[in-house]
Amino acid sequence: MKKFDVFKTIQLILFIALAGIGILLILTDRTLYQQIANDPHIRALCILLWMVLVLSFLFIFMDFSLFFNFKKDYRELDFAVASDPVAGIANRYSCDSIIEKYLDKPLPSNIGCIMFDLTSIGKANRIWGHLKGNELIHDFSSILQASSVNLCFVGRNGGNKFLALFENCSTQKMNTFLSRVEKKVSAHNADSAIPPIQFQYGTAYLEGEEIQTITDLIALSNRRIYDNTPEVDSQSH
Repeated sequence: MKKFDVFKTIQLILFIALAGIGILLILTDRTLYQQIANDPHIRALCILLWMVLVLSFLFIFMDFSLFFNFKKDYRELDFAVASDPVAGIANRYSCDSIIEKYLDKPLPSNIGCIMFDLTSIGKANRIWGHLKGNELIHDFSSILQASSVNLCFVGRNGGNKFLALFENCSTQKMNTFLSRVEKKVSAHNADSAIPPIQFQYGTAYLEGEEIQTITDLIALSNRRIYDNTPEVDSQSH
């Protein structure tokens, strides 16, 4: 796609340059100008050539228009494939794509993971209906996305589970992310208590030799969600 864009840009530049040279020759060469003006055959040939130039320019312009529309459609399709329609953030496919980078490889020491369980979704669906439940998923996803800026990848890993993956991890980064999430959840629940956001999370980072793969790390963080982890709503973890 990028090569096509470059090719069409070069084609347009050459077209404009050659057309400009042609006009300049006609205007500066008085003999050529007189021949075109006096000889109907040469004049007809020049008219045909200019028509070809105009049509060529239009076709190049149409190519650019179609190309930009195609790029827009491609971006929209890519977003539809990679994003969750309810959450509005990366979906399970996107989570799997980033995880695949580390499959069948030794786990780097600078990888950290946090798994979230949106525990209030069941109550929201049961009491207020699935529309409110979807709204809760979207609100929590937006909080995770806003909190992840310059820190980590976040995505909905299916159902009420969410993944935060830190590729250049540190304890400070994970704590900063969790602090942002908890503050934003607290603000959300203070403004709109129905339905409130309640969640649990588990972290995994620098686990030693017993954790060999990325899937081991994610599975560990998922288990730790329920290992004496209190539910979080408007209070700090």
